[in-house]
Amino acid sequence: MVLLLALGLLSGAYGVMVGAGGGFVFVPALLLLLKLPPEIAAGTGLVVVFLNSISGSMNYIRQKRVHFSISWPIIFGSIPGTFIGTWLLGIISPDFFYWIFAAALFMLGMFLLLKKAPEEAKHSMKAGFFNEGRNRLKAVFLFIIGLLLGTLSNFFGIGGGWLLVPILIYLLKIRPHDATAISLFALSIYSLVGALNQIALGNVNWTACLWGGIGVMIGSQLGAILSTKVPGKWILQMLSFLLIGVSMKLFLSV
Repeated sequence: MVLLLALGLLSGAYGVMVGAGGGFVFVPALLLLLKLPPEIAAGTGLVVVFLNSISGSMNYIRQKRVHFSISWPIIFGSIPGTFIGTWLLGIISPDFFYWIFAAALFMLGMFLLLKKAPEEAKHSMKAGFFNEGRNRLKAVFLFIIGLLLGTLSNFFGIGGGWLLVPILIYLLKIRPHDATAISLFALSIYSLVGALNQIALGNVNWTACLWGGIGVMIGSQLGAILSTKVPGKWILQMLSFLLIGVSMKLFLSV
């Protein structure tokens, strides 16, 4: 119980700071430490991700860092994606699950580590993608991103913020601090759909969910406060180191 509470606290604070929900800490811990089956770890992780993201996003909304015009198309696309992710989880073997999960985390971590951090002054809502006047094209693009994120979120049980934040920063030219807030708000909505789906399928360990959930809800408040004091380039570095570290542990466990 103490271990789950501590894991929840860590993943809650860290996840809110980087806009990724914290599942990338919690789910590997369930796989490696508690030896839960992949489908149970993913289902439990998604419920915990929802609790963390809804708690943290409330703080970000109060800080006026959430841009709803970007978030809603992503959310609408992610909802059908959650069902695709659940279907894939039921047909892919556990060993293959470990390998693709670890490979995805490692590649993204290396990208963030090696890619030059964007200059915050150039990453505002006034530049680039969102002022080109192609509203329908923008909505379709964001919808497709949401579909991909919803699929990955339900498949891995870690939310999609670990991929959405880099997309928002590097492709859509949004400031890191705003990107984390947008990501967490979108995650709070589509992770609910995925969590309810996993609950209906019986893929939730309620003991881990209870104690981990308490931890993340406390940690999310701490993370939202700390995020205002952390430079944008630190957010990217924190995310990259954690992704690489978790991927290495998963590779060694297979």
